Amino acid sequence: MRYFLELAYHGALYHGWQKQPNAPSVQETLEHAFSTILNQPIEITGCGRTDTGVHASQYFAHFDFQGQFPHEFLRRINKFLPKDIAILQLFPVDWQQHSRFDAHYRAYRYHLSARKNVFRPDTLLYYPRATQLNKTLMTEAAALLLEYDHFAPFCKTGSDAKTMRCELYRSEWEFGEQEYIYHIAANRFLRGMVRLIVGMQLSVGLGKIKLSEVRAAMDQQTRLDKALSVPPEGLFLTEVRYPFLEEE
Repeated sequence: MRYFLELAYHGALYHGWQKQPNAPSVQETLEHAFSTILNQPIEITGCGRTDTGVHASQYFAHFDFQGQFPHEFLRRINKFLPKDIAILQLFPVDWQQHSRFDAHYRAYRYHLSARKNVFRPDTLLYYPRATQLNKTLMTEAAALLLEYDHFAPFCKTGSDAKTMRCELYRSEWEFGEQEYIYHIAANRFLRGMVRLIVGMQLSVGLGKIKLSEVRAAMDQQTRLDKALSVPPEGLFLTEVRYPFLEEE
C-alpha cells in the first residue's frame, strides 16, 4: 500500500531534503523515525530536493508499507521526530501516485528584511540595504520573468537537468514596511533557481544589473555576468499541488 505524507520542516540544521553521506538530512531523519516506529525498513521519496538551510511549510512525500499502523501513529511519530520536523497528515493513495513526478505546481516564498530580527535568524534574510532597493525596478524584473518558459540563466552550475523549461505561474514582490517577500510558483524548478532569481532582482533593485541585461540573458539563455545567489535561510517551499488531490 502506498501512503502520502504532508509535512513541514525547519531546514536550518539539515543539509537539504536528500540523504547525504556524512551530513544530516530531512529524508534520512524521517526514514529512521518511520523504520523505528514501524519496525521495518521504510524508504521515503520526496516531492523534490531542497538545499541546505531551506525550509518547507508544506512538503509531500510517499512510502510503501504493508501492515497495520500502531495505535495513535501520527502522535507517536511526531513525538519521536525532532522539533523541527512535523507530520501534518498521512493518507493512502493509489500505488502509482508519485510525490515527485505527479506534482504539477510548486510555490516558494523568499523573506528578507532591512531590520535585524533576533527571533528569526534562520528564517529571514537580514538585508540592511533593503531600504536602498528600487521597488519599481524589482517589480518589473519579477514580471519580466513571466514572459519566458526557459530559465538556463538561473540554473546552478553542474545541474543534471535534462531541460531548462519551466512554466511560471507567479512572480511578484510583496513589500511590507520592514519585510519584503518574493512569491514564485511554477510547475517545476531548476537547481538553485529561486535563489538566483531573487539575487538577480536585488541586483536590479540596487542598480547593479539593468533590466535590459536580464532580458538579453533570457533571450539568449546565458548566465548573467553578475549572478548572485542569495543565502538559503529566507527561502520556504510553501505549496505543492497534485491533480488527483484537487479532484477530491
